[in-house]
Amino acid sequence: MMCSFGVAPSSLIVIPKTLYASSLPAADITTNQPMVNVPSFGACTSLANPTVAAATSAALGVLTPQPCIPATTAPWIPGNSTLLNSNMLTLDNSCTLMCSYGGVIQVLTPGQFTLLIS
Repeated sequence: MMCSFGVAPSSLIVIPKTLYASSLPAADITTNQPMVNVPSFGACTSLANPTVAAATSAALGVLTPQPCIPATTAPWIPGNSTLLNSNMLTLDNSCTLMCSYGGVIQVLTPGQFTLLIS
């Protein structure tokens, strides 16, 4: 996955619940906890991030990225309504997650490409 204000991709960390796909735990829309499920994207370039704004101001207006600490509070949207994981909508590659600093986190490469439901 990648954040629109991050400088490096990152991998979603899924803590197992009940649903597995190809022997891997499936993520749901509540797999959004900063630094638990959503690790750093290297550095943040959003001026809405107070540390970036302060560093940029100290550098006389030259954008100065700072370490990324995701600020995700809302669940992933929209979620996949055709499959539930512990009564929660599951994630697919069309879902996005908003960072409080204005970034949009998107899936670059899903960990599961096909799932046969029988």
